[in-house]
Amino acid sequence: MSTAEHKEQAKHLGPIGICLVTVSDTRTPDTDLNGKFLRERIEALGHRLDGYRIIKDEPDQVASVLDEFAATPCRLILFNGGTGISPRDTTFDVLSRKLEKSLPGFGELFRMLSYAEVGAAAMLSRATAGTYRGKVVLSTPGSTNAVGVAWSKLIEPELEHLAWEVGRK
Repeated sequence: MSTAEHKEQAKHLGPIGICLVTVSDTRTPDTDLNGKFLRERIEALGHRLDGYRIIKDEPDQVASVLDEFAATPCRLILFNGGTGISPRDTTFDVLSRKLEKSLPGFGELFRMLSYAEVGAAAMLSRATAGTYRGKVVLSTPGSTNAVGVAWSKLIEPELEHLAWEVGRK
């Protein structure tokens, strides 16, 4: 089948379950603008939020929430935060060890789009994606601009297609 045929099939999935994880040492439910933004976009598309957490950028917390959400009916797990190169940024490291199949194009396209916004600093992003236990895992930087770019340019246009592909037998 062509990509267009895949997308046509994917339209018939119905509401897609999505889990959100904000990785931050400082954000709370009241200050998590990314969580609010993503929740609004998910619901506006008619999909459902199957889980939401704010966690510290600690390797055990990243691994634990990944395993927790992988055990739910959701099809996509969206992480935001912890993708940089500072010593506290460990999200990428944990996820990259756990991903069963990587989707290098996600990070490549994200950095390309980011370059247009922030210039050479885009190379500091370790945005990544792949599959884990039958789920699509997508990880973006935690800035509100980065989350907006990733959602509008990459995730939303392919959300149903990603969910359909990961669920195919």
